[in-house]
Amino acid sequence: MSEDWEEHVESVGPGLHRIKKHGAMRVDAMLVSDAKHLAEHTDQSPGQLANTASLPGIVGNAWAMADFHFGYGFPIGGVVATDIDNGGVISPGGVGFDINCGVRLCALNLELNDLKDMKKLGRRLKGRIPAGPSGKGGVELTSTQMESILSEGAKAAVELGLGHEGDLDSMESNGLLEGQQRTLSERAMKRGALALGTLGSGNHFLELQVVDQILDPDAAKAFGLRKGQVTAMIHTGSRGLGHQVCSDHVDALERQYKQTASGWHAEKWDITLPDRQLAAAPFHSKEGQAYFEAMQAAGNYAFANRGALTQRLRDALRAHLGTDGDLEVIYDVSHNIAKVEQHVIHGTNCNCCVHRKGATRALGGDHGELASKFSGIGQPVLVPGDMGTASYVLAGPTSGSNDAFASSCHGAGRKMSRSEARRQIDSDALQAKLASDGIAIYANTPNVLSEEAPDAYKDVDEVIRLTTEAELARPVARMKPFCVIKG
Repeated sequence: MSEDWEEHVESVGPGLHRIKKHGAMRVDAMLVSDAKHLAEHTDQSPGQLANTASLPGIVGNAWAMADFHFGYGFPIGGVVATDIDNGGVISPGGVGFDINCGVRLCALNLELNDLKDMKKLGRRLKGRIPAGPSGKGGVELTSTQMESILSEGAKAAVELGLGHEGDLDSMESNGLLEGQQRTLSERAMKRGALALGTLGSGNHFLELQVVDQILDPDAAKAFGLRKGQVTAMIHTGSRGLGHQVCSDHVDALERQYKQTASGWHAEKWDITLPDRQLAAAPFHSKEGQAYFEAMQAAGNYAFANRGALTQRLRDALRAHLGTDGDLEVIYDVSHNIAKVEQHVIHGTNCNCCVHRKGATRALGGDHGELASKFSGIGQPVLVPGDMGTASYVLAGPTSGSNDAFASSCHGAGRKMSRSEARRQIDSDALQAKLASDGIAIYANTPNVLSEEAPDAYKDVDEVIRLTTEAELARPVARMKPFCVIKG
């Protein structure tokens, strides 16, 4: 752990601090933070960020978004790119255990007063949206269907009746991460066979919200958002399948690294790292490709999972209202993924492996991957807050790319560990307080409420402010929750 980072940090402009290259660092590290925000940090995530700057082939700067906090190897909120044509590596710790954990935002052609008998609607959603640590209630997949999901992502879910064809245009990479040689362990396949269409637990949720502020009218219109409108946000990922993929490859790579006087060394590739949890392999190595292909497959499962949950939401709305509210997908973003992208570094084109762990892409409005409706506006960037405050939609630049490899924050970011939150926050009192604020919570696991309490998270308004000041993305709309389904 780079524990002397505080001796090398300096302010470099609004919303930005830099940890200057020192020790084993190959590049500088950038923190989206002002002095107050940085001073309130008590964990070692900035030291983790400095450690990531020692990865072979790293280019540009290592970045931590405004919601950064401590993670496995990489800080959550970390963005790191390596040049895969010049010795760049890929690290499972730079993606995390919940591969393609992400968020989907849906807009309904409804306002709050269109929703009658809210308690009955909440109970209906809780009954139809499986949540909790197990995969109970998921879609049982045959081996053939599983193969289709892993290779074709959200499109395969649509073909199984778990989504709409039109949803695909409003998804990152159209809901497909292309792969060829994936090999997943039997245990990973087994964990995924019954879990499709389930939320999971922890910070995963389905939320009904209302748009309470429009901050960029032109972008909001392009995205299909208006004040007073009901929206639905789904936050989940690849469930046990993705967790197992990460565990399998972390275990295999960490076994290559042995502790030496200068750090953790992998003789096979002559790589030395300051933290074993950064365990990495050259991108084009057998091990690097095995992880990348398996990660792509798990990412496809996550896209399909959010699609299946959207279909279950549509079904629940029809059962309650007789209509699905003309539900449309605004966008679907990945938060934990590594992608091969083209970026210009110091005037030179780079074929980069961009790790985003607790960060989302924020593409410019002229990017070829975006649908035409986002042209000149920028990609929708979805930022869930916490269940007691608000979530945001941001937009990437109107054109071009920001300095952080076209990346932005992904949420409010934890300020308390889960164990600390359980010690300090009473779930029953919290639920009563939220109810008095007009927010109904339906949770299967009692301790989830204290772990996910607003006080356990940073102030999402501050995170958005810092992201805006750092010119990574701009705010478009704010949504407040009124019905939350938790694991």
